[in-house]
Amino acid sequence: MGYLQNMVANNEQNTADMAHILVVDDSPTERHFISKLLEQTGHKVSTADSGEEGVEAAKDIHPDLILMDIVMPGMNGFQATRQITQAPETAEIPVVMVSTKSQQTDKVWATRQGAKGYLVKPVDSEMLINSIKSFLAA
Repeated sequence: MGYLQNMVANNEQNTADMAHILVVDDSPTERHFISKLLEQTGHKVSTADSGEEGVEAAKDIHPDLILMDIVMPGMNGFQATRQITQAPETAEIPVVMVSTKSQQTDKVWATRQGAKGYLVKPVDSEMLINSIKSFLAA
């Protein structure tokens, strides 16, 4: 049984592990890839294609976790993360940055904006699922 099939089987047995995850990314390809992976592992997924939309979705749906891209037109992921983590109604939602930006300064800046984690694209499926589990358990 493959890794994803195993994850699906495990999640079907324990639906209490299912989380609602908001994916904020301006790339339709990235949103689709991450969404399908999360859905296959038993999570409920909502998406937003901009920082502004991500902030509004966080307020409206109160997801268990947010996966946030950085480079987006308009409000970037750093700005959206800062708004989400500083607003009283969304401050408890963990935000994990998922970006092609791999410099240490980007990771430090993400932490300063309130992000709880940082993953570099392209993200390995197994690493993404394991990271999500650890952020949800924290």
